[in-house]
Amino acid sequence: QVQLLESGGGLVQAGDSLRLSCAASGRTFSSYDVGWLRQAPGKEREFVAAIRWSVGNKYYADSVKGRFTISRDNSKNMVYLQMNSLKPEDTAVYYCAAGMPGVLFLGRADSWGQGTQVTVSS
Repeated sequence: QVQLLESGGGLVQAGDSLRLSCAASGRTFSSYDVGWLRQAPGKEREFVAAIRWSVGNKYYADSVKGRFTISRDNSKNMVYLQMNSLKPEDTAVYYCAAGMPGVLFLGRADSWGQGTQVTVSS
């Protein structure tokens, strides 16, 4: 019931920044975690960041903590991921995702978008 559409990916150099956006529609997020997963070539999909919608708590993977910031705009049903100090190892397809509490931490989701490519060159 939740439809997600992410955008904002692109090709950047190491050290640069990008902001990803996710537009959501359909079912509300009140009982969900909403955030971002990513999948690099040859690797499994992994957790990046999430917001526990009911309380606004934020969670980050250790690999991005201090560099990425997740935020939301409730009035616009938007979720954002500000990515700073990008590294080549951040190269992946990034997916906006929603799921029951804890699901995103496992790299899984109940709903996700089509993905947006982020490529970081050295």
